[in-house]
Amino acid sequence: MVGGIEQGLVVPADEKREFILSEGEVSAACAVAPIVNCMRPYLLMLGGAGSFAVMGTLAHAAGKYCEWQLIAVARSLVAMLLALTLTRVHGARLVIFRPPVLWLRSLAGSASVMCNFFALSQLHVADALTLINMFPVWIAVLSWPMLGRMPARDVWLSVGCCMTGVVLMYEPGVSAGLGTLLGFTGSVTSAIALIGLHRLRGIDPNAIVAHFSAVSVLTLVGVITVSPLSDRTLTQLTHNPVLAALLVGTGVFAGIGQLLLTRAFAAGAPARVSVVSLTQVVFAMGFDYFLWNRELEWQMLPAMLLILAPTAWMILQRPRGADE
Repeated sequence: MVGGIEQGLVVPADEKREFILSEGEVSAACAVAPIVNCMRPYLLMLGGAGSFAVMGTLAHAAGKYCEWQLIAVARSLVAMLLALTLTRVHGARLVIFRPPVLWLRSLAGSASVMCNFFALSQLHVADALTLINMFPVWIAVLSWPMLGRMPARDVWLSVGCCMTGVVLMYEPGVSAGLGTLLGFTGSVTSAIALIGLHRLRGIDPNAIVAHFSAVSVLTLVGVITVSPLSDRTLTQLTHNPVLAALLVGTGVFAGIGQLLLTRAFAAGAPARVSVVSLTQVVFAMGFDYFLWNRELEWQMLPAMLLILAPTAWMILQRPRGADE
């Protein structure tokens, strides 16, 4: 006997039974689906955090062979090529001139790339990422002038704690001190970029990353034109395959992390999703310990806690509708 018709195909009765779910299985599937959908932005951000921690570790290692500008160019160039490829594969439309907020996101993001990679080349990876990842605090603060949302008292308390942590993390010396200041500045420009990103939900995420990466490449080329790379860096680039591998790896993991971050912020409220990004500091501490045998200085762990703990607490305490 011939069984029923499934989507226009005749299915034998004995095979048709394989497509039938019991009432309990259907109920279980329906119960799990909302949980998976709710967790999706956080899982995307966790994957992005791991990717950025690897990127930071590779960038720090590359900094032993070359200047930070070259590392930043590699990060942006590889990410741009990856995003362009995915945009083409998915049949999405590239965006260039509009909307204006796209340029706000790309220019602020380019500034953060320059600040962040200088910090990564001068500081321990965990220290640099701690400073860079203060952006959730600045998202809350900058939501006042950019979105008209007055920060609550806990926001200002978090700002005070974070600034205390930055002071404790400040290391003597021109390079390390400047790295600390630029890591702090990079967190502010990242916040501006991410607030802009949250307002770009109607544009394909790959197209957003492609635009940001292209603007970043052009900006960095301008920086290198004004301040050329040293002969040492050019020699390492042409004769050291380890440096080439580190640069490519930095770009690849940056591209993966950027795509995951873009999808996470597009799928969920920025302040809620941001807290998961703090896990990249934990990943980086592990890399610092296992790859460079780093032992934290006495002031560094309290400084990190003063920055990360208030940030996470502030995000989790925000009203449910704050980011809707």
